[in-house]
Amino acid sequence: MSFIKDFKEFAFKGNLIDMAVGIVMGGAVAAIVKSFLDNIITPLIAMVGGVPDMSQLKMPIGSETPKLNEAGEAILNSQGEPVMTQAAINYGTFLQNTLDFVILAFVVFIALKVASKWMKKAEEDAPPPEDTVLLTEIRDLLKK
Repeated sequence: MSFIKDFKEFAFKGNLIDMAVGIVMGGAVAAIVKSFLDNIITPLIAMVGGVPDMSQLKMPIGSETPKLNEAGEAILNSQGEPVMTQAAINYGTFLQNTLDFVILAFVVFIALKVASKWMKKAEEDAPPPEDTVLLTEIRDLLKK
């Protein structure tokens, strides 16, 4: 019985529920930001880069080699020629992930600033605690 009681206290503490709500809301915000980046920002940047998809921005390095299947045989295209592959530095993917991070961090920063203002305003509007009021009254009486 004590185990169930302990679990209830743990599971239904205010902080744990607040954290769970924060995680769900964070996931929703991340999905919105990801959609914004994938569907609006990335195509604009890709257009400037001259490619249909930002992840296609890359710098080839080394020489071309035939692409091999699991058996180690060259893969052939429809004309019977070997499909060639080349190592490349995929800086487009790196730029996309960096941009995703910067925009998501900015959104979280703005959300924290707004939440901080709301919490500060709520603290200012709240009446002072009773012990503070009593101590203030005692101080005022001692001054007289």
